[in-house]
Amino acid sequence: MTQTPSITKAVIPAAGLGTRFLPATKATPKEMLPVVDKPAIQYVVEEAVAAGLSDVLMITGRNKRPLEDHFDRNYELEEALVRKGDDERLAKVQESNDLATMHYVRQGDPRGLGHAVLCAAPHVGDQPFAVLLGDDLIDPRDPLLARMVEVRERFGGSVIALMEVEPSQIHLYGCAAVGPTGESDVVKVTGLVEKPEPSEAPSNLAIIGRYVLDPAVFGILAETEPGRGGEIQLTDALQKLVQDERVGGPVHGVVFKGRRYDTGDRGDYLRAIVRLACERDDLGPDFRTWLRSYVSEEM
Repeated sequence: MTQTPSITKAVIPAAGLGTRFLPATKATPKEMLPVVDKPAIQYVVEEAVAAGLSDVLMITGRNKRPLEDHFDRNYELEEALVRKGDDERLAKVQESNDLATMHYVRQGDPRGLGHAVLCAAPHVGDQPFAVLLGDDLIDPRDPLLARMVEVRERFGGSVIALMEVEPSQIHLYGCAAVGPTGESDVVKVTGLVEKPEPSEAPSNLAIIGRYVLDPAVFGILAETEPGRGGEIQLTDALQKLVQDERVGGPVHGVVFKGRRYDTGDRGDYLRAIVRLACERDDLGPDFRTWLRSYVSEEM
């Protein structure tokens, strides 16, 4: 078994403008949009913590101060809830305060995901780390990140999350060429391409927003020229790791077959809210009853 350092640090890029959700995101970060009654970003931080990552660095930009405020104490609100004796809501407010040790750094110019990850280099140093994209919510009943950490501890190098998509949709994602490892949910990555045309895609395995990365990726990102869209692409840096394992070890993929909610798309965002609300013990029974009635009326 390969001996590798334990992973404690998570990086969450959160500097995007959220233009697909305008005008809601004109003054509110897209990461703070509620999914039922919690902002989307809290689900992501909770996922990192559940996988054993207690140190979280958010890569932010302008107008992202509400992210910092959400994970900080709100003494006035807490005192008001104490005076009302509202212990239930007080617990919910305080829950985000103590999830993890939170850090923040500004990206400045938004030059792509690769550049956002590079901004984390001074904080991460020479340790392996995870990257979680806020648009992808992974159901806590399907612990993807914990599995990826396990694969990294066994094989070393870097691990990316993959998911099968319809071939016609692969142009929306980074795409992986893979080989078998002997484990049904783990593949050896042999090549990566960013948003290929369907006819040129090496597979229908799309990269989704979870990565466990060797720190060698920082040196590669620092030398990576802007690629598609004029941005520094993380996929391009990972491809260099694939091509030369001497730099940062192998790259493996975990093929995820669980529940994933894409909150970066308006339609999927609404579907995520409906699914999660239906499954809540406190909301689900009444909400499902109403939903059945509404759907039957609209048919």
